[in-house]
Amino acid sequence: MSQPLGLGVVGAGSISIRGLLPHLTQEDVQDRVKVVAVCDNVPGRAAAAAETFGVPYGYDDYAALLSDPAVDAVTIATPIGLHYEQGMQAVRAGKHIHFNKTMTTTVDEADRLIAEAARRGVKLVASPGQMLSPLNRRIRELIQEGALGKIAWAATGAAMHAYHENERVRLGDTPLTNVDPSWYYRKPGGGPLYDMTVYGLHALTGVLGPARRVTSFSGVGLKEREYKGKMFQCDTDDNTLMVLDFGDALFAFVYGTFAGNVVQEFGRPSFFGTRGSIVGHRLNDEPIEPPAAPDGGEPTNTLPHVVGIHRTMEEAHVYEDVMQLVDYVLDGTPVVPSADHARHVIDIIESAYRSAENGQAQELRTTFTPL
Repeated sequence: MSQPLGLGVVGAGSISIRGLLPHLTQEDVQDRVKVVAVCDNVPGRAAAAAETFGVPYGYDDYAALLSDPAVDAVTIATPIGLHYEQGMQAVRAGKHIHFNKTMTTTVDEADRLIAEAARRGVKLVASPGQMLSPLNRRIRELIQEGALGKIAWAATGAAMHAYHENERVRLGDTPLTNVDPSWYYRKPGGGPLYDMTVYGLHALTGVLGPARRVTSFSGVGLKEREYKGKMFQCDTDDNTLMVLDFGDALFAFVYGTFAGNVVQEFGRPSFFGTRGSIVGHRLNDEPIEPPAAPDGGEPTNTLPHVVGIHRTMEEAHVYEDVMQLVDYVLDGTPVVPSADHARHVIDIIESAYRSAENGQAQELRTTFTPL
């Protein structure tokens, strides 16, 4: 393609308002990608987003966006439980796709999406691209070089607390400031595993490679929450503790809960071995030096496309993942945040819930090749 990639933003909720649209409408990316349409089924929201960010079209209907010939690709930023159906519609319309986390809620859904996309020549990128981080790649190198000796165990996870209820886009009374957070706490697709622990799982498996088995306890701790003075019911698990088996007596503790954190940095696992530990960005309490830039320049911890004004903006990692799709489509550049890696993490989450139900360790049925 000689022209910029025409992008449709599907869903004008929190991640789009705070991250996708602000980044992707900056002048410095217009030679590579142009947001040509935004879609949301909440009355007035797509039109408000289009006007605010200078997007040509705001659609209330997803089918209308997919029918727009200017849309070459979509970034799907709707509630996670909708991703499979909307993704399959986009694939069948011939649109390349970036999935905001998590790509689907089941392995079967992921299998069908990946197969259909391959059949139709549609390219897929799936957030979160944790292994695009130079620091995470350096941590993998250190472990492979033996800096920690024999690895015994690792830990990762996240807690939701009331993060989503308090985001700035939810506390007002206009279409772009009254975004309802209740879906985060309902099936399908709600809960801390699909929404937040997914970051740590991508980093953990990106560093250590695919897991083999999982066992878990899980349940609903908070059965109702409050938003704007009203209570709403919650039915998805919000308190899950699991153990992953990577083989050779290497295990990882993983959690997704409504309160409390064990790891020091969100989305960055801790690793423990016979020669010490990596906790956050420190190896045995010493800062980990970032790797040299690919061109041999000064070391950096910056994501590849996060330069200039993008360093000061929210949700830069989401912007980076979209730009991975842009490069994939325009240049054929292989992507780190692959659909295969996303499917493996989905396998871990789905299998953890199944283990909690039947009380048995679950064999994982997927794998991927770390890049």
